[in-house]
Amino acid sequence: MNRIDFRKLRAVIALRDISQGELVKKTGISRVTISGVCNGKSCSPDTARKIAEALDVELSDICEGEEVDQ
Repeated sequence: MNRIDFRKLRAVIALRDISQGELVKKTGISRVTISGVCNGKSCSPDTARKIAEALDVELSDICEGEEVDQ
């Protein structure tokens, strides 16, 4: 699995005008995990999918590289 690109993720969060707290509520993922991902830490494929779904974007829109394992 490709890692989430924290720069892309932060840009989408800003475009959606959503706080990390709101993302926690929408995804059911812990605040610690969301914060870590937003700061460049890796996450599981399931976590990445939940984040993309909550932000209403394709997984490839927030991941590094061109290909994303599904």
